[in-house]
Amino acid sequence: MLHDFPMTALKSRLALIAALAAAFATAAAAAPPVRQTEGGAYTRYELLAPDSHKFRIVYEITAMTPGATAYYNPVRPGSIASDEHVFDRATGKPLVFKEVGADEARAGGVPDAEPGSRYIAVTLAHPVPEGGGGGRILIDKTYEDAKSYHRDGDAIVFNRPLGIKRNTVVLPAGYRLAACNVPSQVLQQPDGRIAISFVNTSPSQAPLVLRATPGAVPAGPSSLARKFDDRAAQSREIVYYLRQPETHAFDLTHDYTETKPGVAAYVNIVRTGSTASNPSARDLDTGATMPPEYIKGAAITALEPDAADVTATTTAVVFRFAAVEPGTSRRLRIAETYTDPDRYGLSGDELVWHRSFGRPANAVILPAGWLLTNSSVPAAITTISDGRVRLDFVNPRNDEIDVILTARRAR
Repeated sequence: MLHDFPMTALKSRLALIAALAAAFATAAAAAPPVRQTEGGAYTRYELLAPDSHKFRIVYEITAMTPGATAYYNPVRPGSIASDEHVFDRATGKPLVFKEVGADEARAGGVPDAEPGSRYIAVTLAHPVPEGGGGGRILIDKTYEDAKSYHRDGDAIVFNRPLGIKRNTVVLPAGYRLAACNVPSQVLQQPDGRIAISFVNTSPSQAPLVLRATPGAVPAGPSSLARKFDDRAAQSREIVYYLRQPETHAFDLTHDYTETKPGVAAYVNIVRTGSTASNPSARDLDTGATMPPEYIKGAAITALEPDAADVTATTTAVVFRFAAVEPGTSRRLRIAETYTDPDRYGLSGDELVWHRSFGRPANAVILPAGWLLTNSSVPAAITTISDGRVRLDFVNPRNDEIDVILTARRAR
């Protein structure tokens, strides 16, 4: 009974509880915010009238910090921003945003925001889902920057270091490409303008210098238009998680964005010589899962009329979803386990992986306890938190790369 409990002891207990609550509140206030993380960055620059020194920037980025409700995009010093619009890429709907200073950006998860810097603070459509999901946004803005974009005699120059790895720059109408110092695709746009597109495979900025001269460019669709795919704009990413080599098995995740209106299924055709198991899929925008379905032969071509080398025994795994509506998109993650004794296994005591990659971004994670000894194609190499070795292959070309890896057991 409360009246039997000594009043002094009760006051002491209440004081202790109050002190602990204050201590927890102080600790919570002092804890640094979770650092902002992001991925999937792509930028398209459209050069406007040369004397304006202006260029339109269409920037795609994915906020990836689980639970985040906002994303902070820096305004480059020396540039004057205008005509700003922000959209949710999943729904196509506008997002609320405002320009803020360094203090607010640091409080929101950008600890290295410098004094005096400015940021576009975007309120996401929903908190970032757990488990690798994201909040995909599109920032559309116009910069005025005479240092980056100016005339040189009758020519125009776009001279700007680009830290984003995937970029496209479109010349203004009535200008011909004269020089570009970064190896790039050259792609004529449907309206006749000339664009350059590249994937920067180095860890540093690309010091882009683009020069163009006045002159009409004959317009009209190319007879080879289907061959000219903008590699930098592609967003497919595949990660292979190798199991122990004697199993010939590996898990994989395949992330891609579906933008074509009316598409309502993802069809993954299993390579000849491979078997697939444990299929699963989820919508990375919402976290929702999708059940798998196996189909063969004619059922595959009914969904994928352009699929090559499909026979009566060809197998595919299908994931169905609500049809993509105009102006919207879906970011999907497909996961499976493959067994492929022809391309992965042991040669004596040596791990051997031999597989061609056609997508722009592919990664291979070696199994635990194995040390990399050879890679036939250049890769960025890291050691992940659990000690396994990861190789990231970036292919800026529209053909395949033939990757052979070998590894030895750690002693």
